[in-house]
Amino acid sequence: QVQLVESGGGLVQAGGSLRLSCAMPRGTFSSYAMAWFRQAPGKEREFVAGIDWSGGSTDYIDSVKGRFAISRDNAKNAVYLQMNSLKPEDTAVYHCAADPNYRIVRTVVGQIAYWGQGTQVTVSS
Repeated sequence: QVQLVESGGGLVQAGGSLRLSCAMPRGTFSSYAMAWFRQAPGKEREFVAGIDWSGGSTDYIDSVKGRFAISRDNAKNAVYLQMNSLKPEDTAVYHCAADPNYRIVRTVVGQIAYWGQGTQVTVSS
């Protein structure tokens, strides 16, 4: 059974940084494309960043380009989201997601194979 465990969320002032981590304790991590999504209160879950199985391809929503960076370490079975220059509008619960298909993990929320439980990120102004 694949499990995803996020960590690294918290409260930070605008302009600050946080690094989220998502570990896959069981499963063949390198077989999965990974992504980060976020969901703010009253809003739909939205794609933030994705990375293919090798780390050779990454994608971001426009609002985080140049501020966020997704990376992975297949030897440690983990994916990361480095978030810099944080803004209050980045406040949300951040979830990591895993799917064997890179297109699905970025674009087809309803078909993604595995989700983490989420970690809260709060950015104060």
